[in-house]
Amino acid sequence: MEWNPETLQFLSQCFLNTLSPLPEPRRRAEAALAEAADRPNYGLVVLRLVAEPSVDEQVRQAAAVNFKNHLKALWSVQPDDGAQIFVPKLEKEQIKALIVTLMVNTSPKIQSQLSEALSIIGKYDFPKAWETLLPDLVGMLDKLSQANDYVSVNGVLATINSLFKKYRYQYKTNEMLQALKYCLDNFAQPLLEVFKRTAGFLDQAVGSGAANARVLKDYIESQRLCCRIFYSFNYMELPEFFEEHMEEWMIEFRKYLTVKYSALEDNGNDGVTLVDELRAAVCENINLYLKKDEEAFQRYLGGFVEAVWALLVVASNSPSRERLTVTAIKFLTTVSTSVHHTLFAGDDILQKICQSVVIPNVMLRDEDEELFEMNYVEFIRRDMEGSDLDTRRRIACELFKGIALNYKERVTQKVSTQVQSLLASFAQNPAVNWKHKDCAIYLVISLATKKAGGSIISTDLVDVERFFGDVIVPELQSRDVDGFPMLKAGALKFFTMFRNQISKPVTLALLPDVVRFLGSDSNVVHSYAAICIEKLFMVKDEGGRARYSAADVDPFLLVLMTNLFSALQKPDSEENQYVMKCIMRVLGVANVSHDVALPCINGLVSVLNRVCENPKNPIFNHYIFESVALLVRRACEQDPSIITAFETSLLPSLQMILSKDVSEFFPYSFQLLAQLVDLNRSPLPANYMDIFAILLLPESWKKSANVPALVRLLQAFLRKAPNELNQQGRLSSILGIFNTLVSSPSTDEQGFYVLNTVIENLGYDVVSPYISHIWVALFKRLQSNRTVKFIKSLVIFMSLFLAKHGPQNLVASVNTVQPDVFRTILEQFWVPNLLLGLYVSLCLHQIRSFGGKCSTALLHSFHGQKRKEWKRSLIFQILVKLLVMVPRLSDCTMLGGKKRTLCEK
Repeated sequence: MEWNPETLQFLSQCFLNTLSPLPEPRRRAEAALAEAADRPNYGLVVLRLVAEPSVDEQVRQAAAVNFKNHLKALWSVQPDDGAQIFVPKLEKEQIKALIVTLMVNTSPKIQSQLSEALSIIGKYDFPKAWETLLPDLVGMLDKLSQANDYVSVNGVLATINSLFKKYRYQYKTNEMLQALKYCLDNFAQPLLEVFKRTAGFLDQAVGSGAANARVLKDYIESQRLCCRIFYSFNYMELPEFFEEHMEEWMIEFRKYLTVKYSALEDNGNDGVTLVDELRAAVCENINLYLKKDEEAFQRYLGGFVEAVWALLVVASNSPSRERLTVTAIKFLTTVSTSVHHTLFAGDDILQKICQSVVIPNVMLRDEDEELFEMNYVEFIRRDMEGSDLDTRRRIACELFKGIALNYKERVTQKVSTQVQSLLASFAQNPAVNWKHKDCAIYLVISLATKKAGGSIISTDLVDVERFFGDVIVPELQSRDVDGFPMLKAGALKFFTMFRNQISKPVTLALLPDVVRFLGSDSNVVHSYAAICIEKLFMVKDEGGRARYSAADVDPFLLVLMTNLFSALQKPDSEENQYVMKCIMRVLGVANVSHDVALPCINGLVSVLNRVCENPKNPIFNHYIFESVALLVRRACEQDPSIITAFETSLLPSLQMILSKDVSEFFPYSFQLLAQLVDLNRSPLPANYMDIFAILLLPESWKKSANVPALVRLLQAFLRKAPNELNQQGRLSSILGIFNTLVSSPSTDEQGFYVLNTVIENLGYDVVSPYISHIWVALFKRLQSNRTVKFIKSLVIFMSLFLAKHGPQNLVASVNTVQPDVFRTILEQFWVPNLLLGLYVSLCLHQIRSFGGKCSTALLHSFHGQKRKEWKRSLIFQILVKLLVMVPRLSDCTMLGGKKRTLCEK
């Protein structure tokens, strides 16, 4: 694509049309741009359009976004990878020569897009393939900061920050350390200079008393970006340059924690948030230094603790200052676990921390209630699944845990007293002070500790059983399942977390109450009820024995399953993964009688049909199919005749999945079909053969994710309908599938599963027309791409063939490939590898069969002098040794402790 007036006009019109509210011109423009993007120099031409001042700002901004996305998709693509579309090397160099200068000389909205684009290039090319970038940025930064152009300064700093972020997350390798050293050598000093220069401008603006909020905002943002680059430079280890200049940084850091910037902070939440972002970046930096070098940082510690504490007391009472609160508490937590923990030793300090930091941050806020009601999935992830690492509630409790490492008794006493005070406050006015009880429950849960090497948690704050009986049970026994839902959720969470400590009689007495909460209209409450039940059924006593059995579940099983399926009908819980997982767990524990199985399969199929329309939640979908498979298996174990009812319910849905090409569900569907085939008796119903036809379609095997399930289904058909598969050319198609699978290292094991099942279930007269082609395919692969996995599988197949069809057929069929090739295969491949894998791959009867039958067959195949030579050969002696070893082997157990047949292995 060439840069000329026609191209400018064409692209400008396309980008303008992408902003159209009308769908048709927008779609045409997007299609035209997608086609143009495949041509060389497209990215360069779009970048030149962005640089064109005569083009409308809105169009240039759309072009900048398109340019960024174009680089994201294609910059890393190399022609060596066989790709047809990529950014040519010359175009890359021209883009890199243009983008830095352009980024600085554009409006902020375009600048932000170009900054991201530059970061994308830097991710792959910097520093090795773009050595001019950092010197160019340094020169530009110095010039812009001296000119007090901080809109552009911040654009450059944002780009550099993006480039250096990778040093926070990468593993420490020699290559990474060399790249970091290059960045330090070229930018550590310029960073300090721009940081100090900006600090001077900021002090001057504040000291003048007439600071402009716009100017202050740019200075504050610049210092925040410098702090983030500082963090990236120091994350791996503290560089010598920064240790030498530590005081210059720390003086300014402390200033930003103590100075009030009234022009911003008194001008609404946006100003406070901007300053808090700088303070939070400072807290992260001093926290990093305290962790990296306590000794060097010691002389600054007292001042920082004082400054952070003063900030925290104020910020803890402000809902909008969460990031600052979290980072400040993290710093104090690091102090509490360091050698300077004595700063928190006094009783008055602990009391202040409890009253001014922990309780205000653990107490529920309006935003917590809003999240509870509006986004139950995110609430559960934070509250129950541990994704709340950076929330006020979690971090506040982590501070107490840190102090407790050295002052456990004092912390326990303070928190216990506080818990009792909160419960007393609740008792005085439950309707008004219900959050106090929730806070008490949360403190007990969050400050509990896990026992070493296990999942059982314990606490010294309260007597668990007594607290459970006095505080939790009244909530669980409340008849109103929708009253004070957050309090009910907290009670259910406590039951879940301390389930191992609650005795079996107490639990069984309360289970019907927990089942009632499945009917709550609150998504969190019925989800927590499901989680509680699911976790209870996984509790094991000492020795690994399950605490709860089918007999414990049966009395209320029908009510439980009814409530679980009803919960899936509630708004926003139609795909509730916690409820579905509970269904799966219950079906794994309970006695699945005929009366339970039929309503359950109908309920599961109804849910399955619904999600087939638009599969959205892969976790939920997984549990649906797991539940169906578990139900089918366990119900048929008790009553094999129920398979017909399952087929009536399930087969239409599975056929719909295949016919509507719901590809996400193909692997599950094939596995379920395999299960149904296995549970049937021969001959199979006719409708199964219609499904079998899908197995033979090449399209079915193109997606690698489908292959294991398809092989499992094919094996089931071979076992249950071997005669039917020997008709209408089906066996030839099956062996064609085997040939395709075995030719690739990624699927060869699956190919052997098919082949082993064919050999095991079909007579030799059926297989013999194809056997020479099978050996050719196997030996060809052995010769061209020999892997340990393939060798192991081939040894097993040959041993299975021997045991199933005898030595004469084995020797004769192999020799059809090439006269007398069997002896070579035997001596150079089969026996040596059989010995290497003796304890792993074969069972005793196959080993004995191999040694005895094969020796006999070969002796009969040789005559005269050849027979004498064979008896004296090393391979014959090995076979004899093999036969001697067999009786000493007491078991054919796999290394993993499981017994498998050859076919399964």
